[in-house]
Amino acid sequence: MALAKDYDSVMARSNDIMKKALGLDYNEFESGTIAFDYEALMKSTGYTLEEVAKIQSRTAVGNTPLIELRNLSALSRKYAKPGYGARIFAKDEAANASGSFKARRAACAVAHAKKLGYKGVMAATSGNYGAAVASQAAMQGLECIIVQECYDSKGVGQPEIVEKARKCEAYGAEVLQLTVGPELFYSFLSVLEDTGYFNASLYSPFGIAGVETLGYEIAMQCREIVGKDPDMVVCTNAGGGMMTGTARGLLKAGCVDTQMVSASIDLTGLHMASDEQFNKKSCTTGHTGFGVPYATDPDHSDVPRSAARPLRYMDRYVTVKQGEVMYMTEALANLEGIERGPAGNTALAAAFSLAQELPEDAVLVISETEYTGAGKHIQPQLSFARENGIEFKFGDPQKEDKPGENIVFPKDPSFIKCEDADIDRFRRSLINKACKRAGITNPSDSDIQFLAEETKTNADFVKKTLGL
Repeated sequence: MALAKDYDSVMARSNDIMKKALGLDYNEFESGTIAFDYEALMKSTGYTLEEVAKIQSRTAVGNTPLIELRNLSALSRKYAKPGYGARIFAKDEAANASGSFKARRAACAVAHAKKLGYKGVMAATSGNYGAAVASQAAMQGLECIIVQECYDSKGVGQPEIVEKARKCEAYGAEVLQLTVGPELFYSFLSVLEDTGYFNASLYSPFGIAGVETLGYEIAMQCREIVGKDPDMVVCTNAGGGMMTGTARGLLKAGCVDTQMVSASIDLTGLHMASDEQFNKKSCTTGHTGFGVPYATDPDHSDVPRSAARPLRYMDRYVTVKQGEVMYMTEALANLEGIERGPAGNTALAAAFSLAQELPEDAVLVISETEYTGAGKHIQPQLSFARENGIEFKFGDPQKEDKPGENIVFPKDPSFIKCEDADIDRFRRSLINKACKRAGITNPSDSDIQFLAEETKTNADFVKKTLGL
């Protein structure tokens, strides 16, 4: 008998669809209350760090260079007090097959799909991950479908998203392009059910295990190049996988004192699911529209339990403005001779400011760069912004920036200043949401300990948040 394919029916079958599409029974990790066994979920991949690295090496992924950005470091020091201004390094993930760190996630997931005998793989993404999955599927001989949230209701798509669709298609993938709204997850589930393909989710343990090699490499390369562990690593934050995987890899390398900082573009006031506001964003990822919701509620992803749980690992969460990121994109090209795309430059804009807080002998690493081309250049992004009524000006981004109304470029580098977000507020939000979802007002000791681990706090913080 044919299954009903209306929205409610498909969504009601989501857990069963996911179980078949991942080969994982998430119920094995549940406690029945708030807590679940996160480390058991991560171990369920069955791969060690060394085995993941070996998988990646077979498809041109990993062992990317760590580049010292000497000219940007020197420029940052001009605005720091004497003796301050850390050495800034960039992990050049554009050197991966498909041109971003997402290739690490895809290599592990696609290899596992092939091992289990799936005919093809699917991913729901409007970003670099789609290209990464398509590239790995081509290398490993699997079919690939990418479901992409691309257009507003008028059929207008952002140039960066359209560019990424072309890249997926160049690798031989089929791309299903949708308008903004709730249809993305429904359409993804429906096609996943029809095809029987593997769900190469960004948020599966296979994807996050793939990023652990990035953190491990940063540690090893820092020890080789400068003879010490990095003092600070800055990760662009959207869905949280970069922060989670990088931090776990650093910890496996023994970097227990490295400060982990998440950075997002501040798009406060723009709603992610708003058709009207969809094209008012002049960047597609690495912003607070993804970063904050996924940090405070990681399980609203395309798997029952997300393996990307950034608040477990981050020490600070900072924001930068769109104009600062575009300015730093140009600075990286003009001063370092390195042309890279916008996502990594979000972390770079934050790092330029953060470096001024650290002494000159400190080592600050931005965890990624990414490829750039066609619609991912800032020029078509700015042209698109102008067409959507966005004003451009030079000034003080921290004081004058209004998301959806203008892009304010810093009038000189001294005006590049990241701002600390209230990470404790995000932690309290996660705790309250987790209790509400579970329908629990008086959590057990094990639940409280779990929530403390989820937020990198302690039992007293959790109890105070819940008024216990």
